[in-house]
Formats: sequence, C-alpha cells, structure tokens
Amino acid sequence: MTPIGPATIPRFARGMRLREDQARSRWVVVGPERLFVPDEIALEILRLMDGTRSVDAIVDDLASRFDAPREAIANDVLALLRDLATKGVVTS
Repeated sequence: MTPIGPATIPRFARGMRLREDQARSRWVVVGPERLFVPDEIALEILRLMDGTRSVDAIVDDLASRFDAPREAIANDVLALLRDLATKGVVTS
C-alpha cells in the first residue's frame, strides 16, 4: 500500500463499504467482521471518496463548502485517512 498523501486517490479497502444502516439510523462503514460508525466530520470525508478524487480534491471540496482554512482541513483529512488505512478500512 502506498502511503496516503495529498495526491493519493483514497478508496475503501476490499470488502469495506459505506452504507446507511436503517436499524441504527446512522451511516456505517462495514466490512468482514467489522463495523465503524463515523462521526459527522468523518462521514463528510468518506462520502467524497469515490475512487476518482484525490485527497487534495476532497480537501478543496470541504474547504469550499465549510468556508474553513484549507490547511486545517487538509491536516484533519490526512489524519483520518491515514488512521483508517492502518486499520485496513482505506487504501490507495
């Protein structure tokens, strides 16, 4: 796996997916014997992972929508994606 950086195009690892869980009335990331409930910020990031957008494109989208400093958003996005990559949820 390539380390996740600004030019990386993140995607869910094999078997992992984001879906709405009707029973919990929440969005969840599910995979083999795993279930993660992302918070609101993580959910915004995960929804933008479409297999074509780079980390930079995700950061630009979020910075524009939330009128927040790009550098702060970039740090948060990279931290989340790197953490999820170490857990086997996200790959590049």
